Amino acid sequence: MTDERPALARGSGQHVLVVGGPDVAELLTTTLELAGYRTTVAATGTEALTRAAEYRYDLVLLDTTLPDVPDLGRRRPPPAAHRPPVLFLTAYDTLDSLLPELGLGEKDYVTKPFRMAEVLARMRVLLRGADPVRPQEGGPRYRDLVLDDDLCRARRGTLTLDLTPAEYRLLRHFLLNADRVLSKERISRYVWGDLRGDNAIEQLVSRLRRKVDGEAPALIHTRRGFGYWLGRSEAEG
Repeated sequence: MTDERPALARGSGQHVLVVGGPDVAELLTTTLELAGYRTTVAATGTEALTRAAEYRYDLVLLDTTLPDVPDLGRRRPPPAAHRPPVLFLTAYDTLDSLLPELGLGEKDYVTKPFRMAEVLARMRVLLRGADPVRPQEGGPRYRDLVLDDDLCRARRGTLTLDLTPAEYRLLRHFLLNADRVLSKERISRYVWGDLRGDNAIEQLVSRLRRKVDGEAPALIHTRRGFGYWLGRSEAEG
């Protein structure tokens, strides 16, 4: 008799908007990306509404315990052609207030503390009946930095960047989370699928930085003690 656990439900590149605080978002995004999803993070309900208005997501994963989430009911977004399904992460004692929302569109909930296996399974059910959102044409971009996912190439301005597979994965992760600090642990799990020493991560970021920022204003920055991010420098605000 073998002690084999059932395989976790996996995604196929669907883009998920994760709405939650730092600890919850870190756990969810790391696990979801390893399971085959693309993720974008919003730290508040207000930020989530802004992001959802600017981009079409396949699914929203919403932590209802965020302080500003109860007020969102009075700030419903304007009618839209695309309304992604929503999976609520909620405390057990708030279910009564959540139940009316569950009748509006494709929605479901998981109570906290949650198990990732259940989150992934319920996501899969919600996504089963949804029309997939086509990825951004070509690939993610930021200013003059562009990825071509079809050819696995990167370009900054007119300069083609010669990247290794690990550098490409890291750059893609940076672009999908632009202007957001990524911890070394999250970078390691996304690029290699496991935890590597700080030195390996520092060397990878350093190599990528030399190629991306060699002949142009810097886009990759360090937040000492926290991690790295791609985007505006602190001087730009």
